[in-house]
Amino acid sequence: MSERRLYETTIIVNAALEDNDIEAIVTKVMNQITNNGGNVQEVNKWGRRRLAYPINKKHNGYYVHAVYQSSPEFIPQLERFLTLDDTILRHLTLKLPQELVDLRAKRVLEEGQTTFIPEVFDGKPSKNDNKRSSSYTKTEEVVEEKIEEKADEAVVNEVVESVETKTEDNE
Repeated sequence: MSERRLYETTIIVNAALEDNDIEAIVTKVMNQITNNGGNVQEVNKWGRRRLAYPINKKHNGYYVHAVYQSSPEFIPQLERFLTLDDTILRHLTLKLPQELVDLRAKRVLEEGQTTFIPEVFDGKPSKNDNKRSSSYTKTEEVVEEKIEEKADEAVVNEVVESVETKTEDNE
């Protein structure tokens, strides 16, 4: 089995469905990911929103964003599963680069959150379905270390460049 990578998928579910039906669809998608060796790290339910243009004569959709780890071989299976489900209007899956993950973690730290507690998806509706929730798998200490390493690298590079500039000026 190949290396697991971090992916994010955004799906738009038909908003004409009842809340229980939408929750069942979201649970089905998350179970599809976990049953195939994936690890769901974050589920953001953005709620009902007006679409920019009609999709299958629908003007509203229920947006769900998920971040998970999975093997690359599973992604085509997930894409096929999402395409065949008639209640899912659109979907988009992207591979997240590590730099983006670090940037998001840094932003959360700057916003004042002190801990990173992963949200475990249990299949039950959350209290804040229409509010964006955040959770990360890295602990605050690890994230701070990464940020410090990047800052240290930047300082070292800056010092090396200034020394090189000074030696060039002296020659």
